[in-house]
Formats: sequence, structure tokens, C-alpha cells
Amino acid sequence: MNRQSPASLEQIEAAALALRTARAGQAPIAPLATPYCIATLADAYAVQEINTKRAQEQGRRLVGRKIGLTSLAVQQQLGVDQPDFGMLFADMEVVDGGGIDCSKLIQPKAEGEIAFVLERDLPNPDTTLAELISAVGYVLPALEIVDSAIADWKITLVDTVADNASSALYVLGKQPTRLSALDLRLEGMLLEKNRAQASIGVGAACLGNPLDACLWLARTMAEFDRPLVAGDVLLSGALGPMTPVVAGDHLHLRLTRLGEVGCHFY
Repeated sequence: MNRQSPASLEQIEAAALALRTARAGQAPIAPLATPYCIATLADAYAVQEINTKRAQEQGRRLVGRKIGLTSLAVQQQLGVDQPDFGMLFADMEVVDGGGIDCSKLIQPKAEGEIAFVLERDLPNPDTTLAELISAVGYVLPALEIVDSAIADWKITLVDTVADNASSALYVLGKQPTRLSALDLRLEGMLLEKNRAQASIGVGAACLGNPLDACLWLARTMAEFDRPLVAGDVLLSGALGPMTPVVAGDHLHLRLTRLGEVGCHFY
């Protein structure tokens, strides 16, 4: 992929517009490589950054980040082999137990995750594990609703990166837990859809440990000049396979020690 020629600024801006238009009209588009020559990670993150700035110009408030593709199961589902990141805005949050309007989404799926909330800034690209741990205020159970603007989820890594890491909405539980004495590798996850098992997983499925995923994110965001700050929500990545959702579905996530969270779709 790195041997590909970079896209022109015009192609990057056109790809960004195409993604915005697709999401605004709930009308998926073809992968970005052929029409817009988006073939490198640098191109893809440039597309994402254009749309991040556009969202901020429109008054949307940045409140965190998500790291995606940390689970081998999800990587296998999507045919990619490395993590990515996307932006979380305040208007993406859904209250625990709340309803989600499927008519505003394209082809949603859900993931069970562990969310981290920071109480200190992490400005350095060489952030240490100790600095990360001391910066975490608490962790929460979380559902991420992912949604792709690329038709039929036929995405490559550059497609999902450009499309804000395929992120749409998120739901946080209301039981904050300190990291002390927790081994997040062993945190079990059960995601039920309509009272039936839909996905199971464990913390170790997230880059070996969700803390490692957050450390990667902290360092990467500093390198991208969008460092993590106090108050940021970090969605650390799926603990098991994604599950598709449609209107009428109810989701309920249970984590071993971190509590529960749920939502429904209409």
C-alpha cells in the first residue's frame, strides 16, 4: 500500500465530501480507491482530518477518540490487519437504555467494549504505560455502534480510516470503576441481542490488553497533533465480533466486573 502514489489534495477533498454526503443521505458509496485514488494511510487520515475540521466548524464538540480493529475477530471480519482511530463527538453519545433511530444510519453493527475516561492530559508521543495508568480516572462498559458509508461493508483499511474508523454512536454505562486491582485482560464480555447471545469476548482480545490499545492511541494521537486531554472518552476496541442490528433490536452488554449497558433500535 505504501508504494502507491499519494492522492492529490483535490482527490482527498472529493473523497471527504463523498463520505459526508453518503452519511447525510444514508446512501452508501463504493470504496474510495478507484474513484478518488485513496490508497495510503496518510491519504485516508487526511480525508478523516478534513471531515473532523468540518464537523468542528459546524459546532460539533470533540469529546474523545475510538480505536478500532483491535480484535483479531473483527480484523478477520473486515480483512484488515492493524488498528486505526477515529473521533468521538458529543452528539454521538446515546444515554444508557436509550433508543437509536435506524433511519439515520446506513448499515449499523454493534460492538462491546471497555471505555476509559481520562483525568489528565497525555500530550507526549512517548507516553509511558505508567503515565497512561495515572491519567485514567475510571473505566466503564460501553457499546459502540459502528456504521460504514461504504456499500456492503466491503472496506479496506483506508476506507474505514477515512470514514472516521466507521464510528457512528456510542453508549456508556453508569457504573464508573477505578483501574486499581483490575486485570482487564481477564474481563469477560457478553453481548446479547433480543435476549440471545450475539457476541462473546474477553479483554485479552483487544491488542492483548485494553491498556495496550489505549497506550497505542495516546502515542498515536500525540504524533497526529491531536493529543488526548483530561475528560476525553477512549473507546478501547471491540472485545469480540461485531453484530448487525436493525430496527426492533434490543442490546444488552455485560462485563464481568465493570457492569452493564444497553440500548434499543427503532
